[in-house]
Amino acid sequence: MSLTEWVAALASALGVWLTGRRMLSGWIVTVLASGLYGVVFARARLYADMALQAIFVLIALYGLWCWWRGVRHAGGQRLHVVCPMAAVLWRDSAIAGAGGLLLAWVLRSWTDDAVPVADAMLSAYSILGQVWTARRFRACWLLWIGVDALYAVLFVERALYVTAMLYAGFVLLAAWGWRQWGDRAPDVAKNRNE
Repeated sequence: MSLTEWVAALASALGVWLTGRRMLSGWIVTVLASGLYGVVFARARLYADMALQAIFVLIALYGLWCWWRGVRHAGGQRLHVVCPMAAVLWRDSAIAGAGGLLLAWVLRSWTDDAVPVADAMLSAYSILGQVWTARRFRACWLLWIGVDALYAVLFVERALYVTAMLYAGFVLLAAWGWRQWGDRAPDVAKNRNE
């Protein structure tokens, strides 16, 4: 357990909490946390997760831009949650699954990744979770519950105990985010074409 892992964990938790509250600053904190976790995962030989952090930085910048536009469009009011059609969610999930399988093959063929299939699939679905969060899909929170629970198990196996505790906490934060972005909220946009 390193100081870097502790700071990354705290920054990550703060970023998720701010995102659950639909605050733009959540994306800025996510950029910092992702950079720190890139270092942690490189040391643990979880290469897909290391690369994932670089992708998260890019998606966080995309999310910041999307949410900034959303706030501006809403006249400075709270961001609207989007409820896309089920076909969009299934399509995106299938694309993430195919990408995860391809990444698993690459990791198994060309790296000494400790757990290439789990590393790749969780990375692929994490990217999907970040994209859905940036697009303000309420379903992102259900995806995060599953992904974070599986990550907690992976990190225990890799002796990254602080990060495992963080991801167990992420499961709770994702459940809270699901509730915060609930259908009963007056600012939920029923955009079926998103």
